[in-house]
Amino acid sequence: MSAASPAAVSLRHDASVISLIGFAHGTSHFFHFVIPPLFVWLMREFGLTFTQVGAVMTVFFVVSGIGQALAGFAVDRFGGLRVLCGGMGLLTLSGLAYASAQSYPMLLAAAAVAGAGNSVFHPADFTIINRRVSATRLGHAFSVHGLSGSLGWAAAPVLMLAIAETKGWRAACLGASLVGAVALAILVANRRLLQDAALGEHAHRRGGSLAYLGAPVVWMCFAFFLVSVMAFGALQNFAPPLLSRTYGISFGLATSALTAYLLGSAAGIATGGFFAKGEHEERRVAVALGCAALCAVALASGAVPAWSVVLMMGAMGFGVGFTGPSRDMLVRRAATSTFGTAAFGRVYGFVYSGIDAGLALAPLAFGPVMDAGHYSQVLWGVAMLQVLAIVTALAVGSRARH
Repeated sequence: MSAASPAAVSLRHDASVISLIGFAHGTSHFFHFVIPPLFVWLMREFGLTFTQVGAVMTVFFVVSGIGQALAGFAVDRFGGLRVLCGGMGLLTLSGLAYASAQSYPMLLAAAAVAGAGNSVFHPADFTIINRRVSATRLGHAFSVHGLSGSLGWAAAPVLMLAIAETKGWRAACLGASLVGAVALAILVANRRLLQDAALGEHAHRRGGSLAYLGAPVVWMCFAFFLVSVMAFGALQNFAPPLLSRTYGISFGLATSALTAYLLGSAAGIATGGFFAKGEHEERRVAVALGCAALCAVALASGAVPAWSVVLMMGAMGFGVGFTGPSRDMLVRRAATSTFGTAAFGRVYGFVYSGIDAGLALAPLAFGPVMDAGHYSQVLWGVAMLQVLAIVTALAVGSRARH
């Protein structure tokens, strides 16, 4: 039997790396949604308000955001695989901590453990992808990476609610811990495929270890992630109750609308991977986010019938998801052209910490609005944030070309 061609070996290798990193990323996003579906149970158990229970997620994302910027240095120094496995281990422990929580402070502490685990994924994932996947397949790698994250988001509410409604919220948290343990075992079993050299010691470096903080385009990317993901954070935390109370639909149907948003986002990411060619990324981002903003405006105005809420949320998710691969290509271009390959971890870690900052701010900004009963104003806020994201995306594109 003849040996496989180099091209076939390369394709098989790339597909394996992309699949494994995608699965790991999907697991990290799964843990973003461990707590929000359980808000009703936690509010009843501990006597919490929307603002207080939303603060659990704020702790998660504050710790994750700070940790993500620091994790980038660890990735550049020690390699992505070691850091990735450590993060997965912390996520597994966080599920056990949630399940054993006996008070509100214990919930916050468990969220801090989960946030620390979540912090490693973007710098570790993108570093491994950039070092272990062929350049010609990076667009599809970024697409699968984002797609798997959306699927993790979509899977979590379904699994958590199914377990909580039959066995209780503590059992649901134990189930989440099991998901993390399985993912960690898979990473360890396939460690040879994902092993990446720690290039921070010897690869070409432009400027000092903190030089990236002086680049305007890096801060622009951070701002883009902050405002765009803050809009998603409002929906992540509050979409089921706000849609239920705004349109008079059942909580189950409102939860289905959030699931439609997440599945629409996944479909948008999968489609966007075919258009992420490294040119004019910001234009695609602006058009897709513009469509998403129009959907948010329509929902906020109350002008659409209740039966169309699920469809509108799915369309909004598609527009947001479509931007993902182009966004990641834009960040990669900014990182490599300015700082070389040794700074992947640091640049990705800092820029993508904007995601955590946005998700941390969302409950604080929109929780009081929910408590006051101004549900449609949350949707108007989502639309405004998406418009701001369009402005920052165009600024990033202009600066990156310059």
